[in-house]
Amino acid sequence: MAAARADTLQPVELADGVEIQLRVAGPAVRSMAYTIDLLVRLGIYLGVWIAALFLVLPGIGMELTGGLMLLFMFFMEWFYNVIFEAGAKGATPGQRSMKLRVMSMTGGPVTLAQAVMRNFLRVVDFMPGLYLTGIVCMLFTKRFQRLGDLVANTVVTYADPPPSPTPAVEIRAERRAPAQVLTREEQSALLQFIERAPLWADERRLELSTLAEPLTHAPGTEGLRRLCGMALWLQEPEDKRGTPPPLKGAPLFRS
Repeated sequence: MAAARADTLQPVELADGVEIQLRVAGPAVRSMAYTIDLLVRLGIYLGVWIAALFLVLPGIGMELTGGLMLLFMFFMEWFYNVIFEAGAKGATPGQRSMKLRVMSMTGGPVTLAQAVMRNFLRVVDFMPGLYLTGIVCMLFTKRFQRLGDLVANTVVTYADPPPSPTPAVEIRAERRAPAQVLTREEQSALLQFIERAPLWADERRLELSTLAEPLTHAPGTEGLRRLCGMALWLQEPEDKRGTPPPLKGAPLFRS
């Protein structure tokens, strides 16, 4: 599960230049959370209706009881998500059961104004039916944001950090300079690869290293070893280092 979620990491640069990683949730798991919340609300409606029939109806009559119930349902539909998402957990019961939470794009908790904005726009996301507009919008945004998220500057992420997988193979890589001059973007991609590689399965690491075969000139495990060696060299080129420093965040790759 952790390896499958690795590719949902999305970098976000804050105002002070610091970059954070958000593990965004896709439409499938969010749909499951919505279904659970829908069942929770239906259960609440049923319980309140039964209580109203026995406690309220005899005293005020059917019409007034029905009006109060419609008012209660209106409040629940519009403010159920707002109350929970603006709370300490930042998630509804359904979202918590799927280990999700709603966050601001700055990585902080959702404010009350953001919670109100993203949930009031559910009406637009629901159109023309079954959240079709919201789902299409999520599929065309890299952080799976629906219209309400885009306007409120929020994102739905996984709440729990994925456990670090135990590598089946230990790669012992030696520092080596790249065989060709790399652009700034290529250097950044190589450094991100070695930082995130421990989160992936061995098959995923080999798959990505195969894409860099024009640079490594070697397939399979040997290509992965060379790619990691180049990343080690970029972290601290040989002419600037004394003793080999430990590799941050990637204990399975050793110099």
